[in-house]
Amino acid sequence: MKSSPLKTAFLYTVLVAMSVVALFPIYWMLNTSLKSNAEIYRIDPTFWPETFTLESYRKLFEGPFPTQIGNSLLVGFVVSVLSIAVSVFAAYAIARMRFRGRKAISKSVLYAYLMPRAVLFIPLYMLVSRLQLADSLWALVLVYPTITIPYATWILVPYFASVPVELEEAAMIDGAGRLRAMLQITLPLSAPAIAATTVFSFTLCWSEYLYGLVMINSFDKKTIPLGLADMINGDVFAWGPLMGGAVIATLPIVALYLAANRWMVSGLALGGVK
Repeated sequence: MKSSPLKTAFLYTVLVAMSVVALFPIYWMLNTSLKSNAEIYRIDPTFWPETFTLESYRKLFEGPFPTQIGNSLLVGFVVSVLSIAVSVFAAYAIARMRFRGRKAISKSVLYAYLMPRAVLFIPLYMLVSRLQLADSLWALVLVYPTITIPYATWILVPYFASVPVELEEAAMIDGAGRLRAMLQITLPLSAPAIAATTVFSFTLCWSEYLYGLVMINSFDKKTIPLGLADMINGDVFAWGPLMGGAVIATLPIVALYLAANRWMVSGLALGGVK
């Protein structure tokens, strides 16, 4: 049924208004990062920098922030790859195999993801300390999978279950083992879901703050969320570098989502069908 022009105009107006509301914080972040301190702290805010300056970015890169970007990239990449490698096998076992306690394990995966991080950081810190990994990036590599693996496993289970089991059975009749059938049949058909889950796992690591705050003390070992928090000293906010750091912190995530856009859309669409 063809919609009326008035209804279409109203719909577009609402969508544009919602887009403006959603994008305004990002614009204001970029706007603030390009102002001088005098302009930032003026009583009357300016919606466009009167004098463009990169002073905030210069201050940012003179400190430990570049190292903290590298730390976040390294931890996010290692944890994402490790989490997907483990979650693929865990999700496949839950989706395909029939064994006692399968439903309980499936539910426990979800409960593990939903468990508040504040409950776990003390026992996890004790574990990391006993392994003498405190204040190192290895502590984050060890701890972050407690978040990402349950999440990735829970997301991948329905995708694997949606792949027709007859395809694997045909491969096994032709002589392929269970592992080969999984690697050559199920995984290629689930590639959009695996790509989307990898991006989401990386995003979880990239924005994680609490575990990093507890595990890391040294400036050169901190990740981006901790580095940004260090720019707040009591009630004094270094708004220029803080907003500049926030802008830079969004770039890798945006680039990752754009690069994986094709798989993300198909993966989310497949999830919507379910």
